[in-house]
Amino acid sequence: MRVAIVAGTRPEFIKLAPVRALLGQDARIIHTGQHYSAGLTGRVGPDLVLDHDPGTSVGGKLGSWTSALDRTFREYQPDAVLVQGDTTSALAGALAANTTRTPLVHIEAGLRSRDRSMPEEHNRILIDHLADLCCAPSEQARDNLRAERISASRIETTGNTIVEAVEAALPASYQQEAILDQLGLTPDQYILTTIHRPENADDADRLATIFGELAKLPIEVVVPLHPRTQQQIEPVSIAGYTANFRITGPLNYPALLTVIQNSAAVVSDSGGIQEEITVLKRPIVVVRRSNERPEIESTFGTRVPVGSELRTATANCLADVSRLHARLAALPSPYGDGSAAVQIVRAMRGRFDS
Repeated sequence: MRVAIVAGTRPEFIKLAPVRALLGQDARIIHTGQHYSAGLTGRVGPDLVLDHDPGTSVGGKLGSWTSALDRTFREYQPDAVLVQGDTTSALAGALAANTTRTPLVHIEAGLRSRDRSMPEEHNRILIDHLADLCCAPSEQARDNLRAERISASRIETTGNTIVEAVEAALPASYQQEAILDQLGLTPDQYILTTIHRPENADDADRLATIFGELAKLPIEVVVPLHPRTQQQIEPVSIAGYTANFRITGPLNYPALLTVIQNSAAVVSDSGGIQEEITVLKRPIVVVRRSNERPEIESTFGTRVPVGSELRTATANCLADVSRLHARLAALPSPYGDGSAAVQIVRAMRGRFDS
């Protein structure tokens, strides 16, 4: 079975790695170049990188990538196209699969925020309705698909490949100790915060409020800066808030997982980190207007608006860290048992292997 895998961002490469490992030589990874930097793809390198103009608009990139992928699929003639998530790259892959009449597989199907102000919400809905196979990461995601009258024959509840991806990438204990020593961190004596979504990072007032509330907490705050957030640092001047901030550059994936697992708590607007904490068993305070992963809010975390509730929710996590960590350690991840990639490949082969 010839499979074309389309990816463009680090989270996509991370989550697709377990599937690629099972498909082996049957798979060809096509990188749109949406995000491109050294080490981005980790152990899974692309077979082809599309040319793109980083200065074009999102619509321009979508059109350019769709056209390039259309040509690539016609030349490669895959039995199936596989996309993951809700990025512009994933939508381009879905549209090109549709124009070439190639069966489409959507990993992480069925997520819904009910927030039409999020571009990703439109992307994921479009991809799901184009897909011939929707791989839902949870029962709630499956129910969302059925509520939109997507046929049960097109849906498989597979779990999320983030479980096996985290387990594969998490460093051994001695390696984690070295990473923490290098960063000057003590386990359970800091909180990790990552802020990058446009609703927060593109609004200087909201960003200042978030960091201002965190600065009032009696604990070190580790901030690996996302490029989007970096652009707002000067007007927000977060370095002036408190000596408790430790600002770093972006962390590679094993280092990020290490910092999450050894934190007291996490404050973030990241969808991916919400998934990762269910494997690493840490509490999370989600700073967003809406959330396409509501199962996290009832188990491992809570969602709060920007303001004093952020500080209150985080302080609650710090009230009895050991007991909270022990309780979370006993909770199963809502994203399955680490067999998602096996289930996805089995479902693909059962439908599209000619």
